Amino acid sequence: MGKLFGTDGVRGVANRELTPELALRLGRAGAYVLTRETHHAPKVLVAKDTRRSGEMLEAALTAGLCSLGAQVYLAGDMPTPAVAYLIKAYKFDAGVMLSASHNPMPDNGIKFFNSDGQKLSDALEEEIEALVYEIEANDTLPRPEGADIGIVQTCDRAEADYAGFLLSTVPDVKLPADFTIALDCANGATSNIASRVFMLLGATVHTLHNNPDGLNINDNCGSTHMDSLLEFVQEKGADIGLAFDGDGDRMLAVDEKGNMLDGDAVMAICGLSLKNRGALANDTIVGTVMSNQGLDVFCRENDITLVRTDVGDRYVLEKMLADGLTLGGEQSGHVIFRQFADTGDGILTGLQLVAALAASGKPLSELRKIMTDFPQVLVNAQVDTAKKNEFSTHPAVVSAQKEIEEKLAAQQGRILVRPSGTEPLVRVMIEGRDQAQITMWAQDLAQIIRTNLG
Repeated sequence: MGKLFGTDGVRGVANRELTPELALRLGRAGAYVLTRETHHAPKVLVAKDTRRSGEMLEAALTAGLCSLGAQVYLAGDMPTPAVAYLIKAYKFDAGVMLSASHNPMPDNGIKFFNSDGQKLSDALEEEIEALVYEIEANDTLPRPEGADIGIVQTCDRAEADYAGFLLSTVPDVKLPADFTIALDCANGATSNIASRVFMLLGATVHTLHNNPDGLNINDNCGSTHMDSLLEFVQEKGADIGLAFDGDGDRMLAVDEKGNMLDGDAVMAICGLSLKNRGALANDTIVGTVMSNQGLDVFCRENDITLVRTDVGDRYVLEKMLADGLTLGGEQSGHVIFRQFADTGDGILTGLQLVAALAASGKPLSELRKIMTDFPQVLVNAQVDTAKKNEFSTHPAVVSAQKEIEEKLAAQQGRILVRPSGTEPLVRVMIEGRDQAQITMWAQDLAQIIRTNLG
């Protein structure tokens, strides 16, 4: 029995692993688990990105939800963070997003949200997963009849209400008409709304990859393929470029000279802006173990604490919630401004970055200099799956890693060795100031791991 839920919902190739039959069972199981405490017909919001398979899966999922008596509200093509916001704004009992985020078009995914607009805990996902398999073998869940069967409605104001929320996060920002923003919408869920939001700030907006046809989402565009935006920014003479991924929960930026800014750089700029305004809770930023060491150095130099979590936005959010923090995220551009939302939101992040840029009075290329990235090397060592977790105890590996750590101290660098969650690999990541040196150390350690654990 395979595991359905990964780190971000259920994903797979649509109509192969992620079939309409599975979507229907997920709808039934999800509706039961998420709304069993309600004493009314549960209201569930459903949205999707622009993949061709979206309508097929939406229909199957909706059928499953209605078969449990849920009232389904279809929001159409919307970013994932819009679902998180609208669930709370409309006081829905749950929500579902159909998207595989930055994955290629043939993939799709199903991601559930609770009534607080947050991703589900591992325990709830496991409960839904167990029910899906139980339904497949013997479906004993309730089956309302007659007037108790769920209905489907269209959520007509979803985009307008979400746009209003986004603009409310930057109430004092009014940009001159000669301030130019270039957008890459990845032919995805931000294709309609992103340009509308930024134009309402007064800026001149140029957009590319905003004509989804069901097949071109993430196709050499968006935050995972930045080349076209780098060129577009220079072609249009833009002050800033913003690239979103297919479902709009990530954003990477480009300065006016065509240089890319990842999530670490965005957090540095926005974090310092928040700190200067007394709005950075506990003067702390939450990153992950993969956040560049340059962010750590930047934080120390500016009296900001950097806290690292495991890779994954859910772990970032857990730490933020536990400690009452307001800013956190990942290199990938998945940044959480918890003053406004409990999930990464590409458009919201872009708005906060533009606000910080406008307030600084500097070009983005100059503002970016507050943080210097350390060179980073990642080398994969293929190992025997059964031995994958022995890297932390094998004497030869431990000794070699300790020796490298001692050498890295002089460079303010660091080393991270961790097993892949899905492949027979141990990943060696080293950051330091000398690219050639850290490359050699990473390759040497990877070879020691292969020799002893392969």
